[in-house]
Amino acid sequence: MSDSMPGPDSDEQGIQEESTAPAATAPQAHEPAAPAPLGVRRTPTGNAGVDARLERLADADHLPADGHLEVYEDVHRGLRDALTELDARPPTPAGPSPSSSPSYDHRS
Repeated sequence: MSDSMPGPDSDEQGIQEESTAPAATAPQAHEPAAPAPLGVRRTPTGNAGVDARLERLADADHLPADGHLEVYEDVHRGLRDALTELDARPPTPAGPSPSSSPSYDHRS
């Protein structure tokens, strides 16, 4: 009888097992896809400032992904400014309010 023990790559009968791992291949270099428009439709809002900011989003269609952040931040800043302007405007008179109309006494 032999006192030798089988190695880690062999079974009890001394036969080596075949590796089932795929052969290592050199990584292939992939070129990133060119920027392409997403085709997202932008519906005009009727507010020229807001519509201009929404149109600015189209600039991202022609930039690589790492350029999108600058466009999105610019649009966000512009939309936030437009909302701030709405809050700062004085209210427009909408006509006489019910409290400003003369009251009539119907008890006569």
